[in-house]
Amino acid sequence: MYLNSFASGSAPLDMTDTDEFRSLLASAADLGIPHAPDVPYRSCNIVLRQMRFHFLEWGHADAPPIVLLHGGHQSAHSWDLVSLHLAQRYRVLALDQRGHGDSEWARDTVYSNHEMSLDAEAFIVSMGLHRPVLTGHSMGGRNAMLLIRRNRALLRAAAIVDVGPELSERGRAAIGGFVQANQEFDDLDHFIANVRKYDPYRSREHIERTVKYNMLERADGKFVSKCDSNPRRLNIPRGSGPLENITLQDAAGFGLPVLLVRGANSNILEPDAAERFAAALPDGRLVTVPDCGHNVHGQNTQGVIAALGGFLETLSL
Repeated sequence: MYLNSFASGSAPLDMTDTDEFRSLLASAADLGIPHAPDVPYRSCNIVLRQMRFHFLEWGHADAPPIVLLHGGHQSAHSWDLVSLHLAQRYRVLALDQRGHGDSEWARDTVYSNHEMSLDAEAFIVSMGLHRPVLTGHSMGGRNAMLLIRRNRALLRAAAIVDVGPELSERGRAAIGGFVQANQEFDDLDHFIANVRKYDPYRSREHIERTVKYNMLERADGKFVSKCDSNPRRLNIPRGSGPLENITLQDAAGFGLPVLLVRGANSNILEPDAAERFAAALPDGRLVTVPDCGHNVHGQNTQGVIAALGGFLETLSL
């Protein structure tokens, strides 16, 4: 049983009259996130590459488009507070990537960054988006970089959040350990307590609001991760070949404006690696957001909004 609301078919679902949206507005008020009083917000489905993908659409259709890609074992809802704010001026489309959130699980259990980047490219083309700003966090940032390398003419600019060509193995091991240890629970309180230990930056109230997007209730009453936990997926070796691996030399060929956002206490993107990445970019800038770790936009939403806002202003969209 799903714990959240989403469109069940081809017709979009207006999310603004749901308890979930009211809860989101309460979080925005607590955190001081500015937003429009009547923002359009819909849950939608689309078929891409013979798979069903779920996405969230915010703002007005004629506004400049921004596409958001979430991190591994997260969902499009991880961007909700950022999307709520950006929708004042932009059309924001947050995609649930394959095997995540409310999108379909891949029947062939293929979850490589390369395939996910092809999904994102197909989404932009199928939606008829004219040179959107592509923003990706962690796994979504890797997928975004692969898309830039392959077809940068499709995009106006990009924002890469706490990921780069050089990653900390220590941080990757910590994330992998958390994911492996949090697949199944008898009650949600146990999962919430584990998240609190892993992520001390967010309040318990915020975690309780968002947990419904990461878990579902199985027929036997246990709560399990919504993300496809097929062993083939969990054991994917990241960066194992040229289709998966982005190098600093590749970054030097990113011929578009790129914002690199790093969490000040990130255990994934070390400060020197971030500086090397930013220096390699022909039109890049680095912003370090304080008081947060790897999950930058969830842990310091105001900081990410400020970084993105300043960057978007320079693009004259």
